[in-house]
Amino acid sequence: MATTEHPPPSRLRAWMLEGLSDMGKGAGHSGPHAQPEAAHKGQRWWRVMCLTGVDYFSTLGYQPGIAALAAGLLSPIATIVLVIVTLAGALPVYRRVAEESPHGEGSIAMLERLLSFWQGKLFVLTLLGFAATDFLITITLSAADASTHLVENPHLTDFLHGKQMIITLILVALLGAVFLKGFLEAIGVAVALVGIYLALNVVVVIVGFYHVITAEHVITDWTSALTTEHGNVFVMIGVALIVFPKLALGLSGFETGVAVMPHVEGDPGDTEEKPTGRIRDTKKLLTTAALIMSVFLIATSFITTLLIPENEFKSGGQANGRALAYLAHEYLGNAFGTVYDVSTIAILWFAGASAMAGLLNLMPRYLPRYGMAPHWARAVRPMVIVFTLIAFLVTWIFDADVDAQGGAYATGVLVLISSAAVAVTIAAHKAGQRNWTIAFAVISVVFLYTTVVNVIERPDGVKIGACFIVGIILVSLLSRLARAFELRVTSVTLDDMAERFIRDMASRKMRFIANEPDRRDKAEYRDKIEQIRADNDMPEQEDFVFVEVTLTDPSEFEAGLTVRGEVLHNRYRVLTLESASIPNALAALLLHVRDETGSIPHIYFEWTEGNPFANFLRFFLFGQGEVAPVTREVLREAEPDRARRPRVHTG
Repeated sequence: MATTEHPPPSRLRAWMLEGLSDMGKGAGHSGPHAQPEAAHKGQRWWRVMCLTGVDYFSTLGYQPGIAALAAGLLSPIATIVLVIVTLAGALPVYRRVAEESPHGEGSIAMLERLLSFWQGKLFVLTLLGFAATDFLITITLSAADASTHLVENPHLTDFLHGKQMIITLILVALLGAVFLKGFLEAIGVAVALVGIYLALNVVVVIVGFYHVITAEHVITDWTSALTTEHGNVFVMIGVALIVFPKLALGLSGFETGVAVMPHVEGDPGDTEEKPTGRIRDTKKLLTTAALIMSVFLIATSFITTLLIPENEFKSGGQANGRALAYLAHEYLGNAFGTVYDVSTIAILWFAGASAMAGLLNLMPRYLPRYGMAPHWARAVRPMVIVFTLIAFLVTWIFDADVDAQGGAYATGVLVLISSAAVAVTIAAHKAGQRNWTIAFAVISVVFLYTTVVNVIERPDGVKIGACFIVGIILVSLLSRLARAFELRVTSVTLDDMAERFIRDMASRKMRFIANEPDRRDKAEYRDKIEQIRADNDMPEQEDFVFVEVTLTDPSEFEAGLTVRGEVLHNRYRVLTLESASIPNALAALLLHVRDETGSIPHIYFEWTEGNPFANFLRFFLFGQGEVAPVTREVLREAEPDRARRPRVHTG
C-alpha cells in the first residue's frame, strides 16, 4: 500500500530512530533485547535466574534496613510472615502465570484477554501505570541505595558527604547513556554479579550468626525487649501481620521472572504453542529464586536486628539503606566492607539496567498495538531519554531517599502481584479447577488487603502510580487522536469470489457503493442504487459492487482485513468486511484494488445525518460516524499523489 514520502532524516534523527521499522511489530518480543524467536537458542534456567536475580536479590541491599524501620524488634518475625506469603502465595501464583503466559507477556496479558472494547484498554493502561511505577522506582531507588553505599563508605564519606543527590543523578544518567549507546543483554554479567554478591552475603550472614551465638546476651536482650514491648507470642504475631505490608519490597522480582521466560532454553521438542520444557524450567527458576531469597531475608533480618543499634537504621544513621554493609564494615573490616560496597553498588546499578530493559520491552508490547503511542515510541533511544528524564524527576521529588521511595515501590509491586493473583484465579475457575480457584482466591484476598493497607499507610506510592497512569492515558489518547486518520490495516486478503468481482470490474470503471447493511433484502439494494444514481446524476447502465463493513472491537487499532464476495438475490454483488473502523477498512480496500488492477476505483456514499463533531467522536470511539469525509482523509494521508488516489463521491 502507498505511504507518504518524507524527506531524508537528519543524522541525529536517523540515529535516534534506529530500529524503528523493526520494533513493536508482531506479537513477539520487542525492545532493546529484541531477537527473533527462531534464532534465540535460550540459556539454562539458572543463568536466566541470575538475570532476574539482579533485581530480586539486590533488594538485600536495603530490605533489612527497611524491615527494621517498619517492624523494629519484630523485624525477624514480620520477615517470616513475608516469606510465608512469598512461598505460599506469590510463588504458586507466578508458577501458574508461567503456564498461562509462556512467552513473557505476564499477568497483564492474561487480564487483557478477559476484557474487550475500551474498558479493556483502559484497564491495561492502568496496570501499565503501576508497572511503570515499579520499574522506574526500581531504577531510582536502586541508584539512591547505590549512592548511599558509596557515600557511607569510610574511605569516601568525608569526600562525598552531602552529595548523594548528585551521585544518584549521575548513576541514572550513566544508565541512560548505556542504553543510548545500545544495551545488549549480558546474562554472563548477571551470573557473575549475582554469584559474587550472594557469596559475599553468605560470608556476612555466617559472621553475623557467629557474633550472635558467641555474644549470648544479644539473644536474651532481644527476647526480653520483645516480651516487654509486646507481652506474648500471639500479640507479636498479630503485630507482625499488621506491619507486614510495609515489608512488601521483599516480594519484588516475580513479574520480572516471568518476563524473562523467552530466554529460558527449555527442551529440544518445545514449540511456540506448547513450550513444555520452558514452562517447567521457568517454574524451577521462580522456585529456586524464591527459596534463596527467603533464606537470606530471614537470616539477614535476624542478624541486623540483633547486632545493629536501633538508631543506626534511622535517617542519617550509618545503617540506613545499607544494614548488611554496616555489618560487613563493622565485623569484617573496611577492606572487605569496601569490596562488599562495590559488589552492592554494581548489582544495584545492574538492577536499574534490568528495570530499564523491562520498561523498554513492556511498553512496545501494548501501546503501539493500541495506536496509543507516537511512531517514535517504537524506537529505543527516544524512550530511554523519556524514562531517564522521568527518573531524574522522581529522584528529585524523593530527594534520593531510599526510605521515602519504599512506599511507591511497594505499591507498584503489590498491584502487579494482586493483578496476577486475580488473573490466575479466573484462569483456574475457567479451567474448572475448584480447589485451585479457592486457593488462588484466598491468595488474591491477602494481596489485595496488603495493597490496600500499603496504600493507606504510604499513599505516596499510589500518588506516583496515579501520576504515571494519568500520564500514560493522556498521552495514549492524544496519540490515538493524532493517528486517527492513519491507514492502519496491515494486510488485505480477498477470497475467490471477491477476486472474481475485482477482475470483472478491472476492464471498466470500478464503482463501489458503501452500504450499511440492514435487512439485506432485494429492496434495500435496489433503492440504494437508485439513490446513488439520482444523487450523482449517473446513467442506468453504470455497474456497481456493494461494500459492507461489520464493526468488530472499535478500540483495536491495527489488524488484517479479509474480504469475502457473495451474490445476493441472484443479482447484487456484495463485498463483506470485518474491521474495527469502517473508514479505514474502506480506504484499505480501495488502495488494494488500485494496486492490484492499476485502475483508480470510485466509491459512493450518502452523507451522515447529525452534528459533524458528534459524528467524529463516534468514529474515534466506535469506528463509525462521519464515514465519507474520514475515508477520504485516510486516503489523502496514505496516498499523497492526487492522480493515484481513489475517488470518493458523496451525495
